[in-house]
Amino acid sequence: MKPLDDLSVVDLSRILSGPVCTMLLADMGAEVIKIEPPPLGDDSRQWGPPFIGGISTYFLSINRNKRSLGLNLKTEEGRRILWKLIERADVVIENFRPGVLAKLGFGYEAVSKVNRRAVYCSISGFGHTGPYRDRPGYDVIAQGESGLMDLTGFPDGPPTKLGASLADIVAGLYAFQGILLALLARHRTGTGQHVDVSLLDSMVSTLTYQALIYLTTGRSPQRMGTRHPSIVPYECFKAKDGFVNIAVTNQKQWVNFCGALGFPEIAADPRFEEMRSRLAHYDELKPMIDRVVSTMTRAEVMACMSEVGIPAGPINTVGEVLEDPQIHAREMVVELTHPEYGPLRLLGIPIKLSDTPGSVEPAPPRFGEHNREVLMKLGFEEALVAQFGKSGVIASGE
Repeated sequence: MKPLDDLSVVDLSRILSGPVCTMLLADMGAEVIKIEPPPLGDDSRQWGPPFIGGISTYFLSINRNKRSLGLNLKTEEGRRILWKLIERADVVIENFRPGVLAKLGFGYEAVSKVNRRAVYCSISGFGHTGPYRDRPGYDVIAQGESGLMDLTGFPDGPPTKLGASLADIVAGLYAFQGILLALLARHRTGTGQHVDVSLLDSMVSTLTYQALIYLTTGRSPQRMGTRHPSIVPYECFKAKDGFVNIAVTNQKQWVNFCGALGFPEIAADPRFEEMRSRLAHYDELKPMIDRVVSTMTRAEVMACMSEVGIPAGPINTVGEVLEDPQIHAREMVVELTHPEYGPLRLLGIPIKLSDTPGSVEPAPPRFGEHNREVLMKLGFEEALVAQFGKSGVIASGE
């Protein structure tokens, strides 16, 4: 048993934000039918290298547990098939620019008239309201316009994009939450509603205390490298064999930190005794810490900090973290096998439920892999399904 067993999802999304959301739904038991257009399906199938079995690892990373239906919505029969799916759906999700699906006849208003119980989720660059609603938007655009890139990097360097597609991923997470909230509301009201999530809103929401710096002082916070604007020391330090993060957030930790590094007298120095004074004298304090940490290995720093209860951790490469025993103990790397393109390692599920856990299975599909299965479940006879293939109503990567 999984939490979302028997939930039917029509997935009209592509690239990253929508597929992240529908992957989470599928992991927790939802039946996700991924609608992909001919001739090649989701654009991200071609985003590589690297490729496995002719499919990009980009696509493979966020499309497990789904069924792929290669459907040509430019044909009358293709649109009729989509309506049959929508009629039985609990959730419809899309991430086109506002108005695009409405022009095809599949906007929220049209869908809600056919299936009043359906939760309709839209993810877009700027949302369905406001002066920017019609602008196209991708992850890097949202990172820049939200102010996040202006906060990322060092003061003497340019704004920096985060190494992961955080706008797309956070928007996908908010869409997941919004859909679950709308389903909970439907349990009481009997009707679905429109969930409107934007990449820009999602990124602005991550500003939290940085936003409050501006909203309370009128001053925009600046790039600080790995520093924190309100806590010292709380950043990255260079050790003998790499880099390590250390986080000292209260007075007890400060005293213990100074003792562990061998300069207990600094703890009571008026320049550093309180957090406010440490912030004011940061340029004097940082070199003192650097001199000690630079003589230690990452393991030695972590052991030293652990002895006195101070959070510390290495700056890992992607390879290091994905081979870390803690990550494997938490099942955050899993292995699947597809009958055509073979074994595949993917990230696991970060939400651990004790009684109704999700699962990572099956492997991400080939384009149109489930055409026959999905259509016959809708009641189409095999001969008609074959005719759909010949006439271009459905397509596959074969």
